[in-house]
Amino acid sequence: MLQLAGKLADQQLVHKTKLRRETAYEKDRFYAANRAKILRYARSPGKLASLPTKVSARAGSGPGRLRLEVRGARVQIKQITCDEIDQFARVRTARSAPRILISEKAFKAGMQKLIGETGKSQDWGGEKNDLYTSKIRFKGKRRSVAFAFKGPGTKGILTPKKLGKGGNQIQRLFLSPAEVFIVQYHDQVDEDVVQQMVAFATLNSVREGRLIWYGIIDGDDTDRLLSAYPKQFGLRSM
Repeated sequence: MLQLAGKLADQQLVHKTKLRRETAYEKDRFYAANRAKILRYARSPGKLASLPTKVSARAGSGPGRLRLEVRGARVQIKQITCDEIDQFARVRTARSAPRILISEKAFKAGMQKLIGETGKSQDWGGEKNDLYTSKIRFKGKRRSVAFAFKGPGTKGILTPKKLGKGGNQIQRLFLSPAEVFIVQYHDQVDEDVVQQMVAFATLNSVREGRLIWYGIIDGDDTDRLLSAYPKQFGLRSM
């Protein structure tokens, strides 16, 4: 049974975790959310046969048309935490601190200092991300990362509806030319936000044929960052 579970985990159909110091496996949120659709295809060979699955671009019969077929694509996505980023290494030993709210602008400036990003970015209603950088390091390599920040102006649990005027901020975030996509918020993040990120990470992975990382920096992780790096965020030592 454990060998079978291990094979499923290797295919990212389930996720390996720890439960009372024992190895355990939990269901994948994306597949759980799409269980009904997957079963419909499984029960209907005709529909399954017509499902696009391998990247193979071919010109259509009409002018200006392009048909894109996707067959046998492999989904390669992984979740990342702030503890894994080299520039945020101090959070691994940081103690929890009383919640301190700083503006989205101040948090972004602090993140740029931590990362070593000196470039400037314009904030406007239609931007794909709040911060894009290729200077993040994790797993021994530099990675291109797109961040979406939600400041104290947003209240309560963060849901997809609170991300952008049309609730499409996650969708726009994943249009960035990045390998890693991170949403940061000063409080609790609803699992529907994570589910959306999984869906768009899956789409990018299939479309680009590579591994895509995604992650959440919630209120607890934000507190740890502020506690570990008060100077960069313009705070007194905590």
